[in-house]
Amino acid sequence: MKAFSAALGQKCDFCHVPGDFASDEKHHKEVARHMINLAKDINGKFPDGKMHVTCYTCHRGSTTPATEPEAAK
Repeated sequence: MKAFSAALGQKCDFCHVPGDFASDEKHHKEVARHMINLAKDINGKFPDGKMHVTCYTCHRGSTTPATEPEAAK
């Protein structure tokens, strides 16, 4: 879970209901599950069995994934 928190730059309660982590009440938790499955699917297509894609690959500490590089300074 620490890796998810770091990748999104958020605390656990961003996806989880405080005091009831098993709850599926928050939409962010549903989205997270979808994204975890997406990463697993992508990683499963590499023949070496290594993890190539994680949440951090796209999110870089933000709740919104980066879809293009930052503008040059």
